[in-house]
Amino acid sequence: MSYLCIMKTTWGEEFLIAFKKTGDSWDDILTTLSDEEMYEEFSSDYGCVEGKPFTGWSSNWVYFPGMYDGSEWVDCVPRNPCKIKTDHVGGG
Repeated sequence: MSYLCIMKTTWGEEFLIAFKKTGDSWDDILTTLSDEEMYEEFSSDYGCVEGKPFTGWSSNWVYFPGMYDGSEWVDCVPRNPCKIKTDHVGGG
């Protein structure tokens, strides 16, 4: 018997994971997502892209969708020039 594992998430949940890296909170963010889009469930499992495109800004970070082979997450880069190097987006 095989089981199909479909991982559901929302951009809201994915932002919370990103905030652990950046130290930001909901009070710090402006985004192009509506409240409805922020909490719309989509499959974050491998396959086709389902999450809505977006950009988000805080005073120190710019947020955007990351994707690898259909798996999706919130990724970010520093908003201002600094010495932090950015890995290839979507790479392993």
